[in-house]
Amino acid sequence: MALIRLEHLPETVKVNLPLNIILPDPGMMKGIPVRDRKVLYLLHGLSDDASAWQRYSPIEILARHYGLVVVMPSVGRSFYADMPNGQLYFTYLTEELPRYLHEVFGIIPRRENTLIAGLSMGGYGAFKAAFACPDRYYAAASFSGVLGMELFSAFKDDPRNAEFVYVLGDLSKISGSEHDPAAWLQRASQNPSVLPRLFATIGRQEDLYPLNLQFKAACQSLGVSLDYYEEDGQHDWLNWNRQIERFLSKVLEPLPV
Repeated sequence: MALIRLEHLPETVKVNLPLNIILPDPGMMKGIPVRDRKVLYLLHGLSDDASAWQRYSPIEILARHYGLVVVMPSVGRSFYADMPNGQLYFTYLTEELPRYLHEVFGIIPRRENTLIAGLSMGGYGAFKAAFACPDRYYAAASFSGVLGMELFSAFKDDPRNAEFVYVLGDLSKISGSEHDPAAWLQRASQNPSVLPRLFATIGRQEDLYPLNLQFKAACQSLGVSLDYYEEDGQHDWLNWNRQIERFLSKVLEPLPV
């Protein structure tokens, strides 16, 4: 596999961002060119960057097994949001980055070939993209994702509150907004058949476990299909490495030997 690390200047964000990409080598193409390969957008968490999945997970081995193109963007601590300061990280992820990959690498953004997944903040970002742009992904996965805005109420008297106001705007108005997973579900319940396949996993010992249970229950009550899996586990790479393997095994076929 080829690992490409590049720096580019997205118009939507207006700052240089690192981008890591895994591409199959020519001998692994099996007659399927890069433009027709399955593409996985793999999103990092709050304290990581584009290098995290490459450094801490077996993603290159999995990409080889499935013949995947893997795209690992960096979005800082943006929660994959279009921020009030004009840095449009969500638009970058869902619009500008696929266009950039098409123009530079010839990768065609077809729904049937496109997956998105992430951990923690990245799980939130993956589901936000899947619910907002269901026509662009055929499967999405949240590993230990932030699937409820109740998390931010814990920061009311915390210095981190200022950071999240900077990222998401007035937190008193976040309920029901485009940032709120509960609002995504309410909108999706009007026509759930258009959604991609949704997968959510969580460790029972994680602080985010209650939010994931709440999201699962809301999906059930609103008729939104969710493949949910929980097991004993912490908010760590031991957990996420198991989950990325489980997700890919459910949605992809390995390359023929």
